Amino acid sequence: MSIWKTKPLSVLLNEASESEKGLKRTLSSRSLVALGVGAIIGAGLFSLTGIAAAEHAGPAVTLSFILAAVGCAFAGLCYAEFASMIPVAGSAYTYSYATMGEFMAWIIGWDLVLEYALGAATVGVSWSRYLLELLNKYGIHLPHDLICSPWETLKLSDGTIIEGGIINLPAIFIVSMLSLLLIRGTKESASINNFLVVVKVIVVIMFIVLGWSFIDTANYTPYIPENTGVFGEFGWSGIAAGAGTVFFAFIGFDAVSTAAQEAKNPQKGMPIGILGSLVICTILYVLFAHVMTGLVPYGEFAGDAKPAATAFARTGYTFLQTGLIVAILAGYTSVMLVMLMGQSRVFYTMSKDGLLPSFFSDIHAKFRTPWKTNLFFMVFVSLFAGFVPVSDLGHMVSIGTLLAFVLVCIGVLVMRKKMPDAPRSFKTPFVPYVPIAGILICLALMYSLPNESWARLIIWMALGVAIYFIYGKKNSKLNNPDK
Repeated sequence: MSIWKTKPLSVLLNEASESEKGLKRTLSSRSLVALGVGAIIGAGLFSLTGIAAAEHAGPAVTLSFILAAVGCAFAGLCYAEFASMIPVAGSAYTYSYATMGEFMAWIIGWDLVLEYALGAATVGVSWSRYLLELLNKYGIHLPHDLICSPWETLKLSDGTIIEGGIINLPAIFIVSMLSLLLIRGTKESASINNFLVVVKVIVVIMFIVLGWSFIDTANYTPYIPENTGVFGEFGWSGIAAGAGTVFFAFIGFDAVSTAAQEAKNPQKGMPIGILGSLVICTILYVLFAHVMTGLVPYGEFAGDAKPAATAFARTGYTFLQTGLIVAILAGYTSVMLVMLMGQSRVFYTMSKDGLLPSFFSDIHAKFRTPWKTNLFFMVFVSLFAGFVPVSDLGHMVSIGTLLAFVLVCIGVLVMRKKMPDAPRSFKTPFVPYVPIAGILICLALMYSLPNESWARLIIWMALGVAIYFIYGKKNSKLNNPDK
């Protein structure tokens, strides 16, 4: 029994061919691109952009987005090769199983729990902030104890400051509703997501077009504020730190790869979905950040969880403010939908491999979805959304995402060495340079994140290693074929 034993490519492809016995193939290339855009455009744009500008990069947050996108592009090319080779649910977990063995697959799968589950919780908290703004416009005020976690200070647009509540109930509500929708079915969820993505993209374009003529160029001076003497506080190190902060926003193409087993033509559709969504969103991100920092001096975004609404208020289109908030809520909803879906598919695959209890791979007789996993994460994600501050969640998601990207880039190098002749409908160009560049950039961005993020990652991984040796190793179907 070896913890480094790899899962043969032939076995993975056989699992993909038998998908009609489990998950249904319902997603077209267009749906996969929409799935990626749905996950990418969200909290990173509408909330974290302001934090990155105020605390790290200033107006040069646009360069932070470009730096993060470059790292994503290298990792995305590696993801595309794997997704076209191994069209099975599970994303980086499955790819690691085929290249680096069971233990590394478990590590990456456990890391993806951190990425997707806490990512959904992060967006849930931001969703609740914009909901409060919408309700306040109509004179509806929820009890303070029910809109804020105990360890968080919340500042409303009317100047009200809430020093910690009991629970963030709106965040729990939206996570629960979307989890129940996912149980209903992937096709139904994708249809709703496609609609939400159209609304969201229209709003982003509207913000860019309408806000452009109100830009005050004085807000761009200095474009790269002088470093304060502390690493990560402005200057070039601030741009890197800003990239680490907004990296959270680029996990959409990663979520696309978790749906490979539900794609109609994964060999063609996965590379289109992964790279297409990344290109579209990077262009929109840079333009959006440029307009936002041109409308408002970057320092005013400090502690603001709704910077897009703050910036748009400086234009002459204040009558559209309510519409903007509604559209942002729709955008956040699609992000959570994709993340909750991705998380359930990773656990479904790990359970099928015996590394987790069979409970997590039970398919609903009517809806053909891993409904028990959806219910489990409805509770798990709700607890984080209801009780943990958004800034802590965002940093934990970023470091988990970057670790996943590093391992996927390493996986391409290993697979090219071990299986150079395996069929690939998409090949990562300029190997080994592209994967190595992806590894170096992602490690550099991990280094730029706060020490607390590293500490939490280490604790989370230690817990995962313990679970693997207590349960996963003993019940692995690959290492225990007679079980």
